[in-house]
Amino acid sequence: MESELKDLNSKQLKSTASSDDGGSAKDDRPLLKPDAADNIQELEKKFAPYVRNDVYGTMGRGELPLAEKFLIGIAMVTLLPIRVVLAMTVLVIYYLICRVCTLFSAPNRGEDEQEDYAHMGGWRRSVVVVTGRFLSRVMLFVLGFYWITETFRILDVQEKSENEAKNQSKDEDEAKDQDEESGRPGAIISNHVSYLDILYHMSSSFPSFVAKRESKSSDFKGVSGVVTERVREAHRDKSAPMMMLFPEGTTTNGDYLLPFKTGAFLARAPVLPVILRYPYQRFSPAWDSISGARHVFFLLCQFVNHIEVTSLPVYHPSQQEKDDPKLYAENVRRLMASERNLILSDIGLAEKRIYHAALNGNNSLPSVLHQKDD
Repeated sequence: MESELKDLNSKQLKSTASSDDGGSAKDDRPLLKPDAADNIQELEKKFAPYVRNDVYGTMGRGELPLAEKFLIGIAMVTLLPIRVVLAMTVLVIYYLICRVCTLFSAPNRGEDEQEDYAHMGGWRRSVVVVTGRFLSRVMLFVLGFYWITETFRILDVQEKSENEAKNQSKDEDEAKDQDEESGRPGAIISNHVSYLDILYHMSSSFPSFVAKRESKSSDFKGVSGVVTERVREAHRDKSAPMMMLFPEGTTTNGDYLLPFKTGAFLARAPVLPVILRYPYQRFSPAWDSISGARHVFFLLCQFVNHIEVTSLPVYHPSQQEKDDPKLYAENVRRLMASERNLILSDIGLAEKRIYHAALNGNNSLPSVLHQKDD
């Protein structure tokens, strides 16, 4: 893979040198060069989960039709300023609410010495959760998601009968274990398409998130340990916030499902699979190969945006899946893919970095290849 990218970059350097000899000043963005079209097509075949297929093209730098330019022009002087003001107002309001609720409350401090308000209780948590869910939905409305199509899939008659037959064949001890696990799931497992995914889940269930953290202390359990502990706690304690996890580790264009990391499945607890899709006609809300600023700008200029959500039944792992987190993760992944016809892909974050580096004409491939995964 690295050698292929080196060949690609060498071709781009040669084409750049020839244009410089001509003495003409051209746009130095690799994607906009006519002679790079074949190379871009090759990249898109290899890194299909990260390719944009909307009107705006790769990295949002494609040549737009005249009608699209006209619509963006109208949105820039009408929708854009209104939405920016409203979005900032929502953020300020929620910030002030959180400040008031935590003003006289000391945060929990774990072994990593970082503040933790996840276990805040009483009226403070109720206010933060209720207003957080409401304002998250308001923010989605401001961004053009005026309605959300939600589908809650339930077990059909055949699946219910099969489950009942399995339960009857178990002995008393196994039945007790099954009863203990029949409670709520320990985590929500979702595919990752955009930063907008977080807004939806906050408006839907307001789960708990774990950010990527590192510590120099030898006894720090790491992100995986924190995730496992909180998933188990959420499964056993109904008052504890449920965990929200994106096991793919990065975003895609929404048509693919990347391999799942096993961190979410180490707790051996049931999970709730949720699938997000963003149907579009002009601009795709997926955050794949486009920059953050460009994505937000185009998103705010869309008159209407759409989101479809499919919630599957709670997935209870078998004993074999409990003993093998990789098997557990892969079975949940395949179930989610089959429900919404998602394409299973075997590439991940490392390949995404290679694709972005190639699109940006980055020649320092070794440093890109050896970066630590999120």
